[in-house]
Amino acid sequence: MAIPEFLREIRASAGHQLLFLPGVTAIVFDDEGRVLLGRRSDTGNWAVIGGIPEPGEQPAECAVREVYEETAVRCEVERIVLVQAREPIQYPNGDICQFMDITLRCRALTTECYVNDDESLEVGWFEPDALPPLEDFGTQRIKLAAGDRHAPTWFEGMPQE
Repeated sequence: MAIPEFLREIRASAGHQLLFLPGVTAIVFDDEGRVLLGRRSDTGNWAVIGGIPEPGEQPAECAVREVYEETAVRCEVERIVLVQAREPIQYPNGDICQFMDITLRCRALTTECYVNDDESLEVGWFEPDALPPLEDFGTQRIKLAAGDRHAPTWFEGMPQE
């Protein structure tokens, strides 16, 4: 995955030490209830769409931008699904990051999709009950986003109704 230029600049002075960063995940549904996924070029695995906001960029703007950049689908954000601090991860180059993930439910405004950058090998729409293999990260978020559109935001460690 491409490292944003602002992170390259931070890493130039911070080295590989832990950086706490915002992350945005977009769970995009079309009017038929299908969910948009991309098969990542770095791992070859299917995954939900997401990325890191640019400095000054709002989470909803980031979601809309990332979805378009990766899939060419235009979408709008409907609601916050989940907010969760993830466990720190170490990348093969030695960089350590911990992400505060904000997952947003989005509605597709267009449905034609295609690989629109170098981060994906393929993209496509899937029925929620016929998803390709996904990590728990993606399946949990799809399940929460597919539920009641008026459900409260899910927060790690807080009682859920």
